[in-house]
Amino acid sequence: MRGRMTALMLAASMSVAMPGSAEPTAQVLEFSDLRGWADDDHNAALDVFLNTCMDMRDSEWQSLCALAQSQTNARGFFELFFRPVLIGGENAALFTGYFEPELDGSRRQTARFRYPLYRLPPEVDGLWRTRAEIEEFGLLEGRGLEIAWVDDPVEVFFLQIQGSGRVRLAEGGYLRVGYGGRNGHQYRSIGQEMVRRGIYEPHQVSAQVIQSWVRRNPVEGQELLRHNPSFVFFREVQISDPNDGPLGAMNRSITPHRTIAVDPDYTPLGAPVWIEKGGETPIRRLMIAQDTGSAIQGAQRADIFYGPGDQAGREAGRIRDPGRMIVLLPIEIAHRMVPDA
Repeated sequence: MRGRMTALMLAASMSVAMPGSAEPTAQVLEFSDLRGWADDDHNAALDVFLNTCMDMRDSEWQSLCALAQSQTNARGFFELFFRPVLIGGENAALFTGYFEPELDGSRRQTARFRYPLYRLPPEVDGLWRTRAEIEEFGLLEGRGLEIAWVDDPVEVFFLQIQGSGRVRLAEGGYLRVGYGGRNGHQYRSIGQEMVRRGIYEPHQVSAQVIQSWVRRNPVEGQELLRHNPSFVFFREVQISDPNDGPLGAMNRSITPHRTIAVDPDYTPLGAPVWIEKGGETPIRRLMIAQDTGSAIQGAQRADIFYGPGDQAGREAGRIRDPGRMIVLLPIEIAHRMVPDA
């Protein structure tokens, strides 16, 4: 989901460590330091790890992936071959959530289904026209770029924020779309703009609140959405099993409540990551870093995948919680990173 941005980008600004700032510290911990470690379902985490570990390039990871194929004691496997490394622990973690939207649509344009999902135009390579220009001048219309049509333009906008989703087809079955490219403009937060205009206070803003306001105010809402110049294009992704999750950054299906999006500058894609999330719904769980996102920057920053559909969207939209995340690294890599550990 390389183009996906967490739904919380729509809300108030977030303070996170950015690449290029002071190098984060790294500290090797003991598994006894991980709160709730003994209570997790390590077998579930191992199954998700196996989905993508074969795509990791370093020899240390490849060796552990081969060993993982035959493991019957998942907790013992992680404790024997990995070390927990706290990277950037001087800053509290920030956890948000994301989900896979489900829209109603058709492969054919009809009176109901008239808002298109577009594939990438061939001339788009780098910086292109803004969202406002694309929509006002109809730059994509009548060019055969439509993948499908849906019944709600607000859902199209939010699908672009997530970067992938499923369409329930009027003809029957599902169509899945994934990130296919973008126009090169940086995302601007709609939530921040609503706060700036005095429409809402920061604590009131969520994805659901924005959607509701735009639908109640269609003219002003369209103008508000155009405050974000970024425009995302899609590609059709073949579905062998509709129950499989969308493709993450490793081009494999991701798993609800076990996949996180991370900043790969700090956390290797495919690595197990122990999550200690606070807030109203605390989480102590071993997850796998299988995705990325434009808003996910810094060593202590993660986006938790909540699954498909509206209920998952509501759950994900409520998450903006502190905590800490600890990466499980192969022993050799952990000791190269922290030689004195």
